[in-house]
Amino acid sequence: MKTLSKYIMMLSVLLVVSSCYEGIDSITEVDPGDDAGAPMVTINKPVDGFEIQVADPVTSTEIDFRAEDDIELASVRVTLDGQEIAFFDSFLDYRIFIHDFVYDNITTGEHVLEISATDIVGNTTVATSNFSKEPPYTPLFPGETFYMNFDGSYSELVTVTDATEIGNPGFAPEARVGSGAYSGASDSYLTFPTDGLLANEFSASFWLKVNATPDRAGVLVVGPPDTANPDAQNNRTSGFRFFRENAGGMQRFKLNVGNGTGDNWFDGGAAADVDPTADEWVHFAFTISGTECVVYKNGEIVSQNSFPGVDWTGCDVLSIMSGAPRFTGWGHNSDASFMDELRLFNMALTQDEIIEQIAQADEIFKLGFNGSYTDSYSDVDCTEVGSPGFTGSADAYEGNNAYQGATDSYLTFPTDGLLNEEFSAVFRYKVNAAPDRAGVLVIGPPDTANPDAQNNRSSGFRFFRENAGGMQRFKLNVGNGTADSWFDGGAAADVDPTNPQWVQMAFTISNTECVVYIDGQVVSQNSFPGVDWTGCDILSIMSGAPRFTGWNHLSDESAMDDLRIFKKALSQAEIQSML
Repeated sequence: MKTLSKYIMMLSVLLVVSSCYEGIDSITEVDPGDDAGAPMVTINKPVDGFEIQVADPVTSTEIDFRAEDDIELASVRVTLDGQEIAFFDSFLDYRIFIHDFVYDNITTGEHVLEISATDIVGNTTVATSNFSKEPPYTPLFPGETFYMNFDGSYSELVTVTDATEIGNPGFAPEARVGSGAYSGASDSYLTFPTDGLLANEFSASFWLKVNATPDRAGVLVVGPPDTANPDAQNNRTSGFRFFRENAGGMQRFKLNVGNGTGDNWFDGGAAADVDPTADEWVHFAFTISGTECVVYKNGEIVSQNSFPGVDWTGCDVLSIMSGAPRFTGWGHNSDASFMDELRLFNMALTQDEIIEQIAQADEIFKLGFNGSYTDSYSDVDCTEVGSPGFTGSADAYEGNNAYQGATDSYLTFPTDGLLNEEFSAVFRYKVNAAPDRAGVLVIGPPDTANPDAQNNRSSGFRFFRENAGGMQRFKLNVGNGTADSWFDGGAAADVDPTNPQWVQMAFTISNTECVVYIDGQVVSQNSFPGVDWTGCDILSIMSGAPRFTGWNHLSDESAMDDLRIFKKALSQAEIQSML
């Protein structure tokens, strides 16, 4: 009886199993075929060229990627700067692996992320992303409280705080400085809290490329709410409003500032006009103090008048590239222009300080010599030849050090990115007459015919000094491709080595002239057809070597500080602004 029961139970199970498969085809194994190729790897974050700029010396970044193979993935390896930080060899989906995680130990400097995927037959693909963590931003100018460079983000770099985006602002296809600029759009702008920005004195500085559509717009506004007119606000008793309006086809820029009981106007008329058809970047600045307000265009005063002092009551929002939300009553809404390099200050800038900021936009190389020979822009170190040194803080022009020359010692730097149709150099210099002649700055071509006494002057430039009756005379020689031109100021270019003082040296090269300055004064100036840079791959600092040694202009034992190179021929006003 027990056996019979067992058979009945087994038959029931078979019937149930059979009924479950009714109407379903049996599973047939399908050959996936041959492996057609290597896996595909996509790095979503960080994108190639990404820059992290935060105040912390060590930070984190998100790593987000996708690996895919036509047959089957075997492993995925993640490395940062050559060190493995993650490894995967087990996948829920054997063909596609999508993963993201946060890596915490990102230090200041350049980084290389590599993600390699290997399939089951050994094919491997490697994807690479180069990114960097920039050092914390250090304000470049006294009193600077706010800086937006718009290089791919709307982050304010002094406090490392993101602006609030209203609508859909964008980034321009070009920049005045750096890699990005703000691009306005309809009903779009940025806002930022004013905490820490408002003082008895205030200045703003920025670049604009004007788009006349719409034909009026707000540019920068810090104003109070207008509760009586919430949809068309226009309370001008405090804060300021910097905006533009059509003026016979031109765009006229105006400043309005509230003093607590009323408002004051600073309208420069035609002097404050910009031609929107010119398609040019224009620098604007305005200053507010307890006695006056001044508006500048390209460093020139276009409006200036007395003022009793600003009132900031209710001014809790900065609007960037729109009058909204606090200044819309006259239709000054979002601006479709481009903006770059927005800086705010808790002081009233001088005209010289504004002109220096204009010049700084074209600065491409800077050595502060504060304990290193590293260019501030490229973060690349100069090559040391011999044993150059530092003066120490007591003998530096500014900062905690300056360059101190030594026998057979100098610096070199590659000229990639430094050579343009126009060129300027500005630096501080304290002369040492031993040796009695030396090279100071040289970019020249090799002289293959005279490798031990090079003196090919057909291209590049040579700035050097020589004994002149006990004085040290400074001269500039520049090559135009077929010949060289001399800029020798004679006695006007002499410096007394028996009374060594820090002096400012500068020279400019354009397509029409070259000019040499000492302490902001012209000591040599003449016409010039334009520089040729053939073969000029090395900048020599504080020596003529290796490309200008034929007349014994070798290493300079003088001191140098704050070497700056610009991609344009600076004006005398710009050079004097750096004194």
